[in-house]
This record gives sequence, C-alpha cells and structure tokens, in this order.
Amino acid sequence: MKVSEAKQITGGLSKPSKMPGFSYNLPAYKCITGVKLQAVPGSVCAGCYAMKGRYAFGNVKAAMDRRLVSLTHPKWSLAMSIQINMKHKYGHEFFRWHDSGDLQSVQHLRNIFDVCLATPAVSHWMPTREAKILKEIKTEEIPKNLIIRMSSHMINQGPVKAWPWTSTVKTDKQYSCPASKQGNECGSCRQCWDKTIPNISYGKH
Repeated sequence: MKVSEAKQITGGLSKPSKMPGFSYNLPAYKCITGVKLQAVPGSVCAGCYAMKGRYAFGNVKAAMDRRLVSLTHPKWSLAMSIQINMKHKYGHEFFRWHDSGDLQSVQHLRNIFDVCLATPAVSHWMPTREAKILKEIKTEEIPKNLIIRMSSHMINQGPVKAWPWTSTVKTDKQYSCPASKQGNECGSCRQCWDKTIPNISYGKH
C-alpha cells in the first residue's frame, strides 16, 4: 500500500506543536466519557482544550470527523502502521494516540494494538478515560511498545488505582510534567512514554 492510499484511508496523522512526534486525533465531542465530564465543574474535561482554539477550525473538525469514520475501514490498522513507519524513517520515534478524542470501542483498542505490533521501533503512548473498555483487555495483551495511561476524571484527584499507569491534573504546581516551564512543549522529556513511571501529573491549563 502506498502512503498516499494509507492517508486516504485513515484521514492522515496530526502533528501537535507540543509533541516530539506525530499523533492521531478524533473529535472530542465523540468522547464516550469525556463528553459527559465536559459538563461537570472541576473535571479535567470541563473547558476541554480540544473543543476550542485550532480544534474548532472548520478544516480541523472536518479532518477529525473523517478519521472517526475511518476507524471501521478493514485496512485501517495497516494504513496507520504504514504512515507511522514512514515517519520513523525520518527520525520520529515517539507517537501519541488521541491528542483529541478517545477510544471508541474494544475493537478500536485492539486495532491500535495491531498498529503498535506492526511499528515495533516506535514508542506509543495513549491516555484514556475509557475504563470500561480497558476492563475488556488484559495488561499482558498490551504491546511492549505501548503505554496506556488511565486518566483521573477530576482536577486534584489521585491516580486511578485499578490500572498500573496513570495520569493526573494538579493545581498546586507540584506536578511532574515540565512543559509549562519550557514553552508548553515536551522538549527532551519522554516521561509519558516511560513505563517505569507509574503516574504523570500535569499542571492545570
């Protein structure tokens, strides 16, 4: 399959300015759990960044909608892996799943597993709030090059206890993510992809 065909199938990759590599995003209004939390004061999803700014631009919204539709394409996993492996050839060793949006189903997650297995030289990170979907898989099924971090729902809430890798949001400035101190970029930090770090805490933004 040519890269051009792969892009046509999946809707292409995204490139958040903060990230050290590429990503793949979906519309935030289709988050199963997140869309409910958007209406909950004090939740991490209240005032969701992916519902405003550049994410609200017509062309960006249209691209994310195309990606959402593409998830059921029979060659989606193959097409995704072709694009990610091509980016790796140009030095991109880290990939983030869903800088906007979240898992849609167990099958969606298993398809992501297939992508990770087909891109062994790339480190994958996926934050999610979809606990019900994660309950349907076993941690030993997760490819070695993928870390899934279960995100706490509320600001200043502690880490989720039912999952080995987590993320939280704090307001006391005692957080581990250095982005706010370096132009809101990852820079050389790769904590989110590191399985030896059980929890990553982010500052509220």
